[in-house]
Amino acid sequence: MTPKPDPSTFDLNLVEWTVSQYSGGGGNCVRVAVQGGYVLIGDSQNPDRLPHVFTKGEAQAFLRGAKDDDFDFLLET
Repeated sequence: MTPKPDPSTFDLNLVEWTVSQYSGGGGNCVRVAVQGGYVLIGDSQNPDRLPHVFTKGEAQAFLRGAKDDDFDFLLET
């Protein structure tokens, strides 16, 4: 398996972030982008922190799990 790149290697000034429509506009959400074939997930309240880096396959597995209610327990916290 090829190791994922360190988040500091991405030019984050060029990243176009997307936030959920459910964030309420108050910066209370994660932000997501795609760059260099990787999915970047960052903290919208702390935009200067480096994002987490995931492969597209990892991100797809998470999204499929979320759509199948695998993570609904997070809504109860």
